[in-house]
Amino acid sequence: MRRSLIAASLCLFAAASVLPGIAAAQSPRGGGDKEAEAAAKKKKRNSEWNDVQAPLPALRNAGPCPFVKVLYDAGRYVEFKDGREASGAVGYTGEIQGISAGCAYKNDEPIKVTLEILFELGHGPAAQGSAKSYRYWVAVTRRNSSVLAKQYFDLPVTFAPGQDRAYVREEIAEITIPRASITTSGSNFEVLVGFDVTPEMASFNRDGKRFRVNAGATAGASTDRP
Repeated sequence: MRRSLIAASLCLFAAASVLPGIAAAQSPRGGGDKEAEAAAKKKKRNSEWNDVQAPLPALRNAGPCPFVKVLYDAGRYVEFKDGREASGAVGYTGEIQGISAGCAYKNDEPIKVTLEILFELGHGPAAQGSAKSYRYWVAVTRRNSSVLAKQYFDLPVTFAPGQDRAYVREEIAEITIPRASITTSGSNFEVLVGFDVTPEMASFNRDGKRFRVNAGATAGASTDRP
């Protein structure tokens, strides 16, 4: 699913490149002057076309990309019925399995970052119903410092009968990070991703405790990837 993020110091957008149309001039045959004029127009047309195309393959970043990572304390989501940490008490679960990211910027342009996030989501024995709306966030920070912008997203998932896990990919369209000057590189920033977790969940993650996504699933439940 493709998402867009708009925040105080950020702007996400899908950019479209438009090439100017070049009309082909037609000249009736007859006479050296007319043929020379047609040849000149053709040469000019080809020159203009090449001028438009040439910069595209040469796009390069002016520096390194921002650091992109999952916040450890919020990388997993585990519900426990009545707060009891046992496999039979596991409700809905989730884990951020991976992030693919890319960026682009040059000269004095802002940094544009694109993310694709893979979620593995689980339905435990104590889960109520077959549908769950998970919540996660994406934040941009100054590296090891303050948060510049943060936004939350809802991720609704419905589990089929007998299904104890699901995989969902989310795409975050271009995150635009303004730069203070031409010398400001992407390494000054971080992009963090995490679930919206309770303090108890964060503590569970911080302590290194974990259950499999399908912890406590009943025998015979499907564990095949969709």
